[in-house]
Amino acid sequence: MKPVWIVDDDRSIRWVLEKALGREGIAFESFASAQEALGALREGAPQVLVSDIRMPGDSGIELLRLVKQQFPAIPVIIMTAYSDLDSAVSAFHGGAYEYLPKPFDVDRAVELIRRALEEGQREAAAHEPAGATPEILGQAPAMQDVFRAIGRLSQSSATVLVTAESGTGKELVARALHRHGPRAAKPFVAINTAAMPRELLESELFGHERGAFTGAQQLRRGRFEQAEGGTLFLDEIGDMPAELQTRLLRVLSDGTYYRVGGHQPLRADVRVIAATHQDLEQRVREGSFREDLFHRLNVIRLRLPPLRERPEDIALLTRHFLARSAKDLGVEPKRLSGEVLAHLAQFPFPGNVRQLENLCHWLTVMAPGQIVGLADLPPEIRGEAAPAPAGWIGSLEHEVERRLAQGASGMMQELTKQFERALIRKALAHAGGRRVEAASLLGMGRNTIARKIQELGIDARDEEGA
Repeated sequence: MKPVWIVDDDRSIRWVLEKALGREGIAFESFASAQEALGALREGAPQVLVSDIRMPGDSGIELLRLVKQQFPAIPVIIMTAYSDLDSAVSAFHGGAYEYLPKPFDVDRAVELIRRALEEGQREAAAHEPAGATPEILGQAPAMQDVFRAIGRLSQSSATVLVTAESGTGKELVARALHRHGPRAAKPFVAINTAAMPRELLESELFGHERGAFTGAQQLRRGRFEQAEGGTLFLDEIGDMPAELQTRLLRVLSDGTYYRVGGHQPLRADVRVIAATHQDLEQRVREGSFREDLFHRLNVIRLRLPPLRERPEDIALLTRHFLARSAKDLGVEPKRLSGEVLAHLAQFPFPGNVRQLENLCHWLTVMAPGQIVGLADLPPEIRGEAAPAPAGWIGSLEHEVERRLAQGASGMMQELTKQFERALIRKALAHAGGRRVEAASLLGMGRNTIARKIQELGIDARDEEGA
């Protein structure tokens, strides 16, 4: 993996981050100025860039601009003193991944860098040439149905809605539809609408004009423009904010859109493939997803089966994942004993193929012998997971650990929504549906609770008497 670059004229800041990253086993390089970093950029790019905002010579904002021009997928974290918050927000809108206020907590800084590393890998994967992605693996009848559907769609540019649980490989299906379709020679661009902050999602999708908002120092092409002539994959479409659902519907309806701050209509020659793990019909009934957008997306529905419905594929998938992990680590591939394969065939795999892939990587690193036995499996796979800690915080920690073990990502937004929904529903019930009283109980304003009720799709029956 490429290193993390630290750019700061303050030697003590560089030293703190170097020590923290070194303890975590994360490779790094340090630079005392933007000029040094730009010089090194000619030899190779970092995985993540962490830069101070104010330095002698070129600022962190200028460094951000120049790096994004050449390597738009590199996450850039801007460090700033509290007095520079406005500049940091400008940088955020201009393409920075996140800002890190000084003085910062070292553990939080490392956590932020880790998230940026994961985001950078996802972005790089989203822009890989289509031929670099492996074909979908599967011999089960349910997967053969998927393959037949992809074959039937090979000469079509129709909008497709992929429905599947998390971790089943929705993006692989989208890539296969693109690769075998009439637009294969054009770009495939992917975006996870649940993982993107709502204030940036509009700009990410549609781009923005120079001067559209504070910090928009140059024109930026959105994902629709990047995918021109090709395919745009919108993952987790069920979590898209209501206001952006309206804009997306307009694009699908008449094929035109505007950049943020723009007045010139742009034509969208893009095939849209959307995916979700949610029940969109239920979301429509709740009022949190537009019915007209649902029908626009639901031209052709393709259901991807969970791993528990295709246990006959587990042996094939484990061989593939073990071989790939071994190649990445430069070791001999592990092999699973018959009893392990039998056990895995009965395991429900709530995290689906992603969980199996993570398990294979874990076994490649942790299993002591070349042949993996039942005793070598992690406790949660053997069915020996520890009980959840007491208290609601303990329960939350247990839930996070469970999801991480299943290979989940993008938990923050999903869990935050569930948390807020539960708070507001209970407060409304306690207040007899009176919003003002419920808002007071929760310590929020009337407008805020009204907006949250709409955003979270809280059923009107929870508001009786409002």
